[in-house]
Amino acid sequence: MTAKQKSKSNLSRSWSGDEIRSTFIDFFAGKGHKIIPSASLVPDDPTVLLTIAGMLPFKPVFLGKEPRPSARGTSSQKCIRTNDIENVGRTARHHTFFEMLGNFSFGDYFKKEAIQWAWELCTNIYGLNPRNLVVSVFREDDEAESIWRDLVGVTPKRIIRMDEQDNFWSSGPTGPCGPCSEIYYDFKPDLGNIDIDLEDDDRFIEFYNLVFMEFNRDKAGKLTPLEKRNIDTGLGLERMAQILQGVPNNYETDLIFPLIEVLNKLFNVNYHKLDETKQTSLKILGDHSRAVIHLIADGVTASNLGRGYILRRLIRRMVRHGRLLGNKQNFLAELGNATINLMKQPYPNLVGKRNLILSELKIEELRFLETLDRGEKLLDQIIASNTSLITGNQAFELYDTYGFPLELTQEIAEENDLSVDIKGFDDAMDQQRKRAKDAAVKIDLTAQGAIEKIALNLKKTNFLGYEALESQSSVLSIIFDGQVADSVTVGDKVKIILDRTPFYGESGGQIGDTGSLIRDDLKVNISNVTRVQNIFVHSAEIIHGTLAIKDRVTAIVNSFTRSAATANHTATHLLQSALKSVIDSNIGQRGSLVAFDRLRFDFNAPLAINNRQLREMETLVNKWIIEDHPIAIEYMPIDEALQEGALAMFGEKYGDIVRVVDVPGVSKELCGGTHVTSTSELGVFKIISESGIASGIRRIEAVAGPSALSYLNDRDLIVKELSELFKSQPHQIIHRVSALQDEIKELKINLKTTKEELAMSRVLALKKHVTSIGNSQYIIEQLDGIDATSLQSAALKLLNELGDNTAVILGGLPDLDNPDKVTLIVAFGLNLVRKGLNAGKFIGPIARDCGGGGGGRPNIAQAGGRDAKSLSLALDNARQNLIALFE
Repeated sequence: MTAKQKSKSNLSRSWSGDEIRSTFIDFFAGKGHKIIPSASLVPDDPTVLLTIAGMLPFKPVFLGKEPRPSARGTSSQKCIRTNDIENVGRTARHHTFFEMLGNFSFGDYFKKEAIQWAWELCTNIYGLNPRNLVVSVFREDDEAESIWRDLVGVTPKRIIRMDEQDNFWSSGPTGPCGPCSEIYYDFKPDLGNIDIDLEDDDRFIEFYNLVFMEFNRDKAGKLTPLEKRNIDTGLGLERMAQILQGVPNNYETDLIFPLIEVLNKLFNVNYHKLDETKQTSLKILGDHSRAVIHLIADGVTASNLGRGYILRRLIRRMVRHGRLLGNKQNFLAELGNATINLMKQPYPNLVGKRNLILSELKIEELRFLETLDRGEKLLDQIIASNTSLITGNQAFELYDTYGFPLELTQEIAEENDLSVDIKGFDDAMDQQRKRAKDAAVKIDLTAQGAIEKIALNLKKTNFLGYEALESQSSVLSIIFDGQVADSVTVGDKVKIILDRTPFYGESGGQIGDTGSLIRDDLKVNISNVTRVQNIFVHSAEIIHGTLAIKDRVTAIVNSFTRSAATANHTATHLLQSALKSVIDSNIGQRGSLVAFDRLRFDFNAPLAINNRQLREMETLVNKWIIEDHPIAIEYMPIDEALQEGALAMFGEKYGDIVRVVDVPGVSKELCGGTHVTSTSELGVFKIISESGIASGIRRIEAVAGPSALSYLNDRDLIVKELSELFKSQPHQIIHRVSALQDEIKELKINLKTTKEELAMSRVLALKKHVTSIGNSQYIIEQLDGIDATSLQSAALKLLNELGDNTAVILGGLPDLDNPDKVTLIVAFGLNLVRKGLNAGKFIGPIARDCGGGGGGRPNIAQAGGRDAKSLSLALDNARQNLIALFE
């Protein structure tokens, strides 16, 4: 059907958001497209933090780096963008979370089919009247314009050519891209076809984008034709819902408005009777609630970095907008629960993650509420000061002390016609970073870059390590000092790529194997193996002989370290099952390390795991070990594996066919790691420690198999040595240590008493050094070797004996072994305080003279310093200042 033909509109029928989504998927499935589930919001793409477009999961396919899942595909992809967050709720159609319905051609069909099917879907299936539709094309795309005009039959005046900024699409600064053609809905077709302005948001809404992906853009901006031309389309679900449901904005569709109705009840308000500002707050809450539940479900935890910062920022924004609506109570969990119920049909994973999501929301809400009131008071003070600027230091204090994201401060400032000193904030942040002592990881970027370039031209390494620990292999490439080398010799530390290898490459938390490459005249030590784009990279040192490209070698894995890693990896699976059984079935993995000497498992949990629970989990894992469960490993389609209950590891990317590691009745996970053949091979499992590593994230370290034996032997040796030192039996060590602690505690008390008595006698001896000025008197002296507490007690005692007209100023080095540390005490009698002297203010200049600071009350103050050489001068200055006050 062409645009010139008469089309019967179906807009009179009621389209739900779920129906719009399923209709799109079914339409393209009927055109031979494979239905592809939505990918995670956490992408396997270092160029972006979050999945920002429906095509992002297919970026490697478009670039030819991964095989296509099929010739044609269709999906409903959940996406998050925060670059326009200030417009959320204020315009009709900006969101943080949205769903992009897409159909894709991976080197199959191109412009003609994409355009004709898009028109068929919009007019025949959704029932949009052609007179309400306008299309745009890239200014240089004559072919697309011809298809729209000659094959589809769109009136030429309703085909608008646009420049590169509007109609040339890419997912980021680099990567696959191409010209695009967009379909707009015209809410006011009676205005005609003259001077159509597609930027008129009151009249037009762009809802469908057809990208003709045929180029790759590099870092320099150069466009290179892709090997195969592709189609990437995106139809905004929320925008189509607004059109088909006939509502004034996306927020009043059935995709979001039910959440606003929940908020109406929670806050006792009526959306339709509120002013625009409060309506905006409700819209923001409805939008952000969808974003945060999906972020948490996909493994993001609130923090001050990366994706975690985005989650925290959204949650704190929600809390504040709840406040703007008059709410003072916790509400995020209830709203989150309603959001899960609203979206569980297309995203059933939300139901299984319900407890996790609600727990994270509660924790973050409570954390922010602890400081929100104080932060808001500070902001109110700044606003009330009639300033036009929130300084960088003020913005940083709000961020660092009160948990206000900078963007939230900017938003509040804008609401009150203030600006924020961003540069000053950045400077304050930089100063904090310089003070921090975070460990830095050095990466050999030169070698990494060389390997990535080589990997593009190599087939994936043939991994043999599941079946064998030894193989005959050929050297494909050698990287030395960041360059490809033809040959290397003794002492050279290099990266080696083989055509086939038994070495496991670091992946899924399991570290790479160690071992050697040998030949009659050659020995190469392998210290680690990593993976770059399915190429196994062996970190090596040449011990004997010369190694060259194309050499044949025997690759041998260290069987002991492999068996240790294998045992720890299987134990990790058992530990996760024990956590779910003992603590909470909703616990999910947030990271892991499978090393030769231990295993580390990170997981979401709001509270620490107590000793009883740890013992119960440890006992359960050892029970499974004793029961000798067989380990079954099989390959199957990912959909089938997930339907059978297999767990997928957070952050891992899986293909259509996955490897499933099954401990029948105990554990089933998608895993590419190495494992034992039965649980009894683990021997024993022992938990070493449990700790918190981030907000809502806990860590358990444990050992199993050979590493458990090594751990227990080390602990046994320590116990034997302690027994000899304490001259006691192992079972008596705790009692002996406790007795020694009591003795030490008593000695410390006696020592403290002795020091105080010594200090008191030395200070009281100073009474003869009193200097009188009129009715007042003072003592200013340096006393070393007395701690700050004793010095203050002695000063007060001296003041008490000399009377209310006395000032006592003492300074000294409390620790003669640490001469850089200075202690200062200022004590003023009651009459001096009544005259206006203030010890807390007086001590400041003295402390600054010594490179320090401090303060206190009017009658007593204490300070510290770092410049002992200036102490004598500081006390002299204090004497002059005091005399001036007395006179």
